[in-house]
Amino acid sequence: MRLSDDFISEVKYRNDLSDIASGYMTLKRRGRNLVGLCPFHGEKTPSFNIYTENGSFYCFGCGVGGDVITFIMKIENLDYIEAVKFLAQRAGMSMPEESFDDSLSKLRTRVFEANREAARFFYAGLYTKEGENALSYLRSRALKESTIRHFGLGFAPDSRFALTNHLKSKGFTDAELIAANLVFKTRSGNGVVDRFYNRVMFPIIDLRGNVIAFGGRIMTDQKPKYLNTSDTVVFSKSNNLFSLNNAKNAGSKSLILCEGYMDVIAINQAGFQNAVATLGTALTTEQAILMKRYCDEVIICYDSDEAGQKATARAIPILRNAGLVVRVLNIPDGKDPDEFIRKNGDNGTAAFKNILENTGNDIDYRLYKLRSNFDMNTTQGKLSYLSEAIKLLSSLDNAVEQDVYASKLAEEVNVEKSSIIEQVKKANKKTYVTRRKKEFSNLQKEISARDDVINPQRKEKIRASTAEENLIAFLVNNPDKLPYIEKRIQAEDFVTDFNRKLYVYFFDRIKNSKEPLTTVSADFTSDEVSKIYKIVTSYHSVSGTMTALDEYIKIIKDESSKPSQEDIKSASDEQMKDFFKNLRESHQ
Repeated sequence: MRLSDDFISEVKYRNDLSDIASGYMTLKRRGRNLVGLCPFHGEKTPSFNIYTENGSFYCFGCGVGGDVITFIMKIENLDYIEAVKFLAQRAGMSMPEESFDDSLSKLRTRVFEANREAARFFYAGLYTKEGENALSYLRSRALKESTIRHFGLGFAPDSRFALTNHLKSKGFTDAELIAANLVFKTRSGNGVVDRFYNRVMFPIIDLRGNVIAFGGRIMTDQKPKYLNTSDTVVFSKSNNLFSLNNAKNAGSKSLILCEGYMDVIAINQAGFQNAVATLGTALTTEQAILMKRYCDEVIICYDSDEAGQKATARAIPILRNAGLVVRVLNIPDGKDPDEFIRKNGDNGTAAFKNILENTGNDIDYRLYKLRSNFDMNTTQGKLSYLSEAIKLLSSLDNAVEQDVYASKLAEEVNVEKSSIIEQVKKANKKTYVTRRKKEFSNLQKEISARDDVINPQRKEKIRASTAEENLIAFLVNNPDKLPYIEKRIQAEDFVTDFNRKLYVYFFDRIKNSKEPLTTVSADFTSDEVSKIYKIVTSYHSVSGTMTALDEYIKIIKDESSKPSQEDIKSASDEQMKDFFKNLRESHQ
């Protein structure tokens, strides 16, 4: 069984999309609609639109669309049923009992429970005789007992079955533990063994307080040094950050981005709760967008070794593209944050606060790195540095930023500021041309539909597919016109399979007096939902007159009557004559 239309309609009615979305992003009114910077991809110009008339959204930047349920699914990383539960609870509504398939939701709940029990097991293991070395290691890193407890740090025993046996005794099945990535099957396939053993354990907790994954540091020289939970039904490395659950409540509009767990914990213990770290991967666009929800500025605090510097260089544009102000921490003597704070002893907090307050932005950092590549005592060195610096300035979108750093450059290399500005403008023109070419290429790609995986037939039948989409948009926005449309066109006339499926779906719902879009989020995949809302919102930019509708129908019928390439190849001369005769008559 499934949730009723009436229940879903009530959930959506009681949870206004505009109110929900405004809790995650800043919205501004534009006519009857609302716009804002998309929370699902990095952008500097608002392309996320909320259509207040039908409670839907669509982003023209990344192509994500849907209703309030879809919005919660994406922004809270929930499945459909969980998103409905989330919204129902918010509205004070009770879920209907046993009226829907919640098998995935139940599995997610069991994975959360298994992770929570595993975290308890690891924490208790830290204070056993077997965990003495792990506890000594944490204390050698100057961690207080309160810090160990706050982060729920633990120890996985040096056994391949300790956690497995413990969780099985608590009623968890092999399938549930495999789904949590706490265990994996043996080579023989006859049983399961622990994924983590002989490691200091770091629980990863989501924004709602659920333990969703673990990181483990080996207590020997064995590789890998750190092992992390793989992606599961409750965890995605690229969409989460270590200790964001603490940082979001720190009361700061800045986040300190670290490389690893220990750096975050040391900085947190020193009094800076706004520290986070990626989870065994390089910084992702999704993580940058996630940070943007909770701060305006990110301070990169990576190690000063070669790997750390490369990671910094890669992170800067990702964070900037997400609309964040970026600063780069330069820790003296090449130390990492954890080591720096420990070496300064009782003065560690004050010393770290001092370098935080005196940290320059990413432009200062990048200019510094460029300058270190050239001999500034020679004319050629200065010219080479200036050339690279101008390229950097031309990449900036902010004209004020360009002007400020042009002044700094002029003073630094003893060159007229006007000369630098002139060169920056020339470089800007090249950047503009490159950007326009890219935009044109993307537009061509969109028009040609060559990358349309939802409706792959579209690229071969652009004219017919466009007419089909316009007709579907018209029908959804004008369901009272179904009798008129039904008399003039049939599902069989549709040229592309996906659009035919949509037409039948909306036709049946309207025919049965149901609101067209109520259960789209339940009946289609996430990508299909976005495609559907792209089609539906296109109604605002195309003609919605009856004359236009007649034209859409005519195009579809014309295109559907055309023979395919295979038909043409196999057709007789007589059949081709009949086709052209019918074509002429249809246009008279």
